Amino acid sequence: MPLLKKGLFLVTLLSIFLSGSTPIPLSPIALAAENHKKATLSTALESLLNTEPELKGSLAGISIRDQETGTILFEHMSDLRLTPASNMKLLTSAAALKVLGEDYQFITEIYGDGRVDKGRLKGNLYIKGNGDTSLLASDLDKLSKDIKKKGIRYIDGDIIGDDSWYDDMPYSIDLAWSDETTYYGAPISALTLSPDKEYDAGTVLLEIKPGKNESDPVVIDTFPNTNEINIVNNAKTGAKESATSLKVKRNHNSKVVTVTGRLPINASVKKEWISVNNPTRYTLDVFQQALKKEGIHWKGSVKKGKTPQIASIITTHSSIPLSELLIPFMKLSNNTIAETLIKEMGVVKKGEGSFKRGIEVLEEELVAFHLDPNNMLIRDGSGISPIDFISADDLSMLLYEVQAEPWFPTFSQSLPISGNEDRMVGGTLRHRLNSDNTKGKVLAKTGTLTAVSSLSGYMESKDGKKYIFSILLNHLVDEEKGKDIEDRIIETLAEY
Repeated sequence: MPLLKKGLFLVTLLSIFLSGSTPIPLSPIALAAENHKKATLSTALESLLNTEPELKGSLAGISIRDQETGTILFEHMSDLRLTPASNMKLLTSAAALKVLGEDYQFITEIYGDGRVDKGRLKGNLYIKGNGDTSLLASDLDKLSKDIKKKGIRYIDGDIIGDDSWYDDMPYSIDLAWSDETTYYGAPISALTLSPDKEYDAGTVLLEIKPGKNESDPVVIDTFPNTNEINIVNNAKTGAKESATSLKVKRNHNSKVVTVTGRLPINASVKKEWISVNNPTRYTLDVFQQALKKEGIHWKGSVKKGKTPQIASIITTHSSIPLSELLIPFMKLSNNTIAETLIKEMGVVKKGEGSFKRGIEVLEEELVAFHLDPNNMLIRDGSGISPIDFISADDLSMLLYEVQAEPWFPTFSQSLPISGNEDRMVGGTLRHRLNSDNTKGKVLAKTGTLTAVSSLSGYMESKDGKKYIFSILLNHLVDEEKGKDIEDRIIETLAEY
């Protein structure tokens, strides 16, 4: 079943579970029953929090609401500002849907600044990026074919990459230097490229296979092929029962990628994504390869520059719509998409594609959801900053308010679904909350940083009660144990 159709099918199944409504007054009998359930639930959750040894010395902000009315059913330090990790993406996606719209597309443009005469472009060829994180090598192939169809076989000038749609700040303000070479810390550029349909823009995919014999070097293929990384292969093929110990590392401000460790001779292909140092140069490198495949040659160099106003459009490529882009963004917690959306909102609303202006737009849009940005500290759109601060109460309020938006089905469809092993459906919850009470009944955004774990979303209990919840755990000694605590909280909630 195609991804969109599958998503629409899931949305249809869950439409009642996820539909917001205006508050309905309860009768005295119903109110008494609700209060009793609330008291029982509170007792169970407080007992869990008070007896959990991993929470000793930690902070737990928790806010649980009735999904239909927004009424608070349980709270624990819910107004305390805490680091949300990737739960910050809930704010970014909601603001992007409101500012840009579900059908928004990012356009990559090809320009020429001279006339075409007998197959020759009498000038330069420009590829202008406008923030398309879903651009693939195959799209550059198609653009090159389109250029050839326009009758261009030779370019008298240069091939120029234009990334001026955004400013030249590649990283959000608090990104750790040690994260710069990882797939989740890739630099942001208006002209960038993804290796596959998970859309980790600004990265190259390494497929690593064992050699033919033990102690042989492993075999490494890169997708796409690019000169923007230089692989040093120091990894060896190990014995059948040996452990996998591969490590892939790129030094700061370098093209050199070193692969070390061992891969068992009977192991399947191991995939690793590594960021490039300069996404614009990376895209240009793959683009010129695409041009050569079409037999298009040029006289000058390949470099970065800006498209002049006198240039004429030759062809364009449109990205997938935002509604589709939200699937890998939220399901897989894609940081580069998050930060690109921040810059794009800055361009659209403030005329400047920068983190500063984009965050200003994000904060302004939060007011429409009855949130006060003055009570928060927002440093980026992905949540990778350890000093993003927001309360669990604000997150649960956001999740309540967005239910009234026309784009809510798209928003909810993008959330990971508990226990669904399909990577593009279950996402980061595909291996969690698999019990009879919770499998397929929790739609929520996960979050992880060192010492931080978070989970916020929607769920249905075994009795059909619908909840909104936000769990922010900070100052953990082991953030992975925070996942177990979150799951126990959700399993407890599922009983009520």
